[in-house]
Amino acid sequence: MNTALPILPTISTAFIILSALCVAAGWILVAKGRIQAHKKTMFAAAVFALIFFIVYASRTIFVGNTAFGGPDSIKIYYTVFLVFHIFLATTGAVFGIITLLSGYQNKLSKHRKIGPITSIIWFFTATTGAAVYLLLYVFYHGGETTSVFRAILGL
Repeated sequence: MNTALPILPTISTAFIILSALCVAAGWILVAKGRIQAHKKTMFAAAVFALIFFIVYASRTIFVGNTAFGGPDSIKIYYTVFLVFHIFLATTGAVFGIITLLSGYQNKLSKHRKIGPITSIIWFFTATTGAAVYLLLYVFYHGGETTSVFRAILGL
């Protein structure tokens, strides 16, 4: 196990987990009819998700992505899992924006239809994101980290 955890991935993972916890709380609040608390909690979930994205994108651009450092025998499984996570995260972000907008625009029929779907996607996104973090930084030592600039420009 790796004892020195990298700060930016740890921070970004914490924010995506906070986002998912807020979504869960928001779901409970709306089920109890506490609409204003639901709105505030879901807004907090969106803010946490945005902070995650800013930290993640900044790290990716300026520091780089970390390659899987685990055994070659499971690298293909990690890669498939990572692609699945990226698909979920992208889908969840799009659904999240649409769900938030439909709620704020008072299009409640649409919001009620896609909100539960969005929440489930977001829970899976947060869970798989935490798993990717654990595989990259906790269970195995991360591999090489290469920034976008170095990868593209060969610097």
